[in-house]
Amino acid sequence: MRNVMAIAQKEIKAYFDSPIAYVFIGFFALLFGYFFVALLSAFTTQSMQMMMQGGGSMNVNQQLISPLFLNTSVIILFVLPSITMRTYAEEKRSGTIELLLTSPLTDVEIILGKFFGAMTLYAALLAVTLIHIGTLFIFGKPEIWPVVTSYLGLLLMGGCFVSLGLLISSLTKNQIVAAMVTFAVFLLLWVIDWISQFTGPTTQQVLMYVSITQHLDDFTRGVLDTKHLVYYASFIGFGLFLTTRSVDSERWRG
Repeated sequence: MRNVMAIAQKEIKAYFDSPIAYVFIGFFALLFGYFFVALLSAFTTQSMQMMMQGGGSMNVNQQLISPLFLNTSVIILFVLPSITMRTYAEEKRSGTIELLLTSPLTDVEIILGKFFGAMTLYAALLAVTLIHIGTLFIFGKPEIWPVVTSYLGLLLMGGCFVSLGLLISSLTKNQIVAAMVTFAVFLLLWVIDWISQFTGPTTQQVLMYVSITQHLDDFTRGVLDTKHLVYYASFIGFGLFLTTRSVDSERWRG
């Protein structure tokens, strides 16, 4: 575990010693803030209209927080390929991959270290959103459980994207290629449930289960279902396993 943490610290240091981490955090905060203000404005307007008409109050979790986290997943779709593109591609481009593979570290330790390093930066992105969500708790009364499960869902979905990004980055030495291919695969997993609408019942169920966004919906509603946890855990494990095989083949070719 000590070796894994050493690799993770190296990755985190590489992110924060350069403008990369700060650019990503600033970009993420800007887009999240835009979605937050837009949804809050719409929520406030609809609430005022309902009060004037003598209607009941709106549910802040269903009408504001759930759509906000679903929109956040769209931002993640664009941001994470840029985070994972350098994990292995940069090592190959700079020639440090040989030093890494000949060091007294196992492939699993290297991969887990890079995975946790990228996930730490991703967690830092999500931490910025706590300011906005905290504001809702100060001035409103949202339910806390759907918020907790929403963050858990975003972390798990991000873990899936990071594991897949590591795999694609390990297959090329060009960061731009890694980013574009990663984004294309992410987008395919994103829209695959749309494609399922034009298929038969059996194929539709399979494609909807494969869709990464279908599993996030329940998390944003406060539903913690084991089938979603199994899906995300299996996705992350399989992605890291394939990355291990890719790195192992690189070691043998070297």
